Order: sequence, then structure tokens, then C-alpha cells
Amino acid sequence: MQTHKSKLKQRSKLEKTKKTTLQMASKTKKSTLSSTLNVERLVVEREGKKLLKEITLQFELGKTYALMGPNGAGKSTLLYTLMGHPGCKVVGGRILLDGKNITTTSADERSRLGLFLSFQNPVEVPGVRLSHFLRTVVNAQRESRGEKALSVPDFSLLLKEKLTDLGLDETFTKRSLNEGFSGGEKKRAEILQLALLEPRYAFLDETDSGLDVDGMKTVAGALARLQKKTGMTIIIVTHYKRFLDYLKPDQVYVLHEGKVVDEGGAELVDKIDREGFGKKESSGVAKSSNSKLGKSIVGKVKR
Repeated sequence: MQTHKSKLKQRSKLEKTKKTTLQMASKTKKSTLSSTLNVERLVVEREGKKLLKEITLQFELGKTYALMGPNGAGKSTLLYTLMGHPGCKVVGGRILLDGKNITTTSADERSRLGLFLSFQNPVEVPGVRLSHFLRTVVNAQRESRGEKALSVPDFSLLLKEKLTDLGLDETFTKRSLNEGFSGGEKKRAEILQLALLEPRYAFLDETDSGLDVDGMKTVAGALARLQKKTGMTIIIVTHYKRFLDYLKPDQVYVLHEGKVVDEGGAELVDKIDREGFGKKESSGVAKSSNSKLGKSIVGKVKR
């Protein structure tokens, strides 16, 4: 009798253990699934023209994604839409961050949620010193999280660390925001801001354009180190294989006429480098007005 009771007790314990394990596994799975940025059947219009047509993608934390395709394919439009640009009108589908619908969430709120966009053509803002701008942005983020704002000395130490990582000296931040900057300097200023904010999702719109070979390697190295430190996701629009050789994407998506037409691993970049986009590229695709998008965002922030 005692043996029978003992067996029942052991069986009960085993069942409880299995149940607990399954519950933990379920929670882990849900947590993993929720820690993503999901785009579901996204349809986007700008100035009455449909630029994205039922795009469905999933971006996981800690991974690197490359968006490639001919000019006007919708790559930059996708990044601006993810960031909440008011000129990109979502007419179908939705955007989910950690399972929460952010389709109608404003750009500044998305920034507080950990999203960051590096412009393809950063706008010049005369009279606003870069260091002051960066400290204001960093402290605004900290205060939104209930953290204490950084004092001038504390911020200076942090800024110096990030400047060193990007191969820049302190005089760089004493200049007006992007005024008189070369193309490469503008891109480094964007990545400097990213490094200070440490977002969860970094949208990089042709960050490699304007950078020379050394600059490309320096910026890619800084991004890789930041990703390793914070676990952020990098989503980059680029036309060039060299930058992706440094960043090593986990997944590559090819867009054409507002649709995802191909996908694969890093080997897809090599194929595109050899063969181009082939028949997927057509002369009927119009170039997107990325500089106008960037200027309208900055203009709205200044107002």
C-alpha cells in the first residue's frame, strides 16, 4: 500500500514538474515572439501614390537586416513609415512593437519606445551647436524613462567616449548641427546620436553613402560594438556590398515597386553584387523624395 502511495506521489510530482516546464517554455516563447517589430500587410501612400503594397516582415531584436533594391523600390519609405513620418499614410495593415499596435503612434513617441532613424540626407540646422543638440536629445529620452538628466560634466564624459569610438575629436561637436559638414561627417553625426541614445531598433537609410573606405569601416565597427553591447536591431538600406561585409546581415530583403520580391541570407548580397537586380529593376520606377521627408520631420520638430 505504501509503495502504491509512493508511486502516486512521485507521479504527481512528475506531472507538476512537466506542467511547470511547459508553462515556463510557453512564457519564454511568448516573450521571444513579443520582442519583435512586426509589419503586417502594410500598405502606404504618399501624396496619393501607393508606395508600399502589402509588405509583411518581422524584425527580431539583436539581428541585422538589409533592405536592398533599385531606386524607388520603397526601401526608404518603409523606414520612414516605421518611424512614424506623417507624410507616409498607412492605408492598410499595421505595425506591431512587442505585440502593441503602434501604427498611429507619433514619431516622438516611437523614439521614446526605442526606435531611431538615421536620415539619408541629414538637414543642416544653423545656430544649433551639435553638442547642445545631443545633450538635449539624450536628456529628453532619460527624463521620459524617469531617469535623472545628465549634468554638463557627466554628458561631456559620455560624449568623449562615443566620439573616440567613431574616430572624432571634441571640436566636431562645437560646430552647428550638420552645417558645412561633408557627406561623411553628416553620417558620423547621425551615428554619434544613435550611439548616445542606444535605441532598440536602428533604421539606417544609406548610412554608408558619403563615407570613404576607412570611414565605412569605422562606422560599421562602432555599430557592431553597440549592437553587441545593447542587443539592438539594425535595419539598413544600402546599395553596396562593402558595408554589409562589415555588418554581416542575418537576413536580406529585396524590394521592387513596393513589394518584397526576394529574400535570403548574406549570400543574396553576393548574388546581387554579381548579377544586379536583373528583371526586377525597371525604368518605370520613380525615385523617392528622401530629402523632402527628412526636411519635413526636422521642420516639424523645430516648430
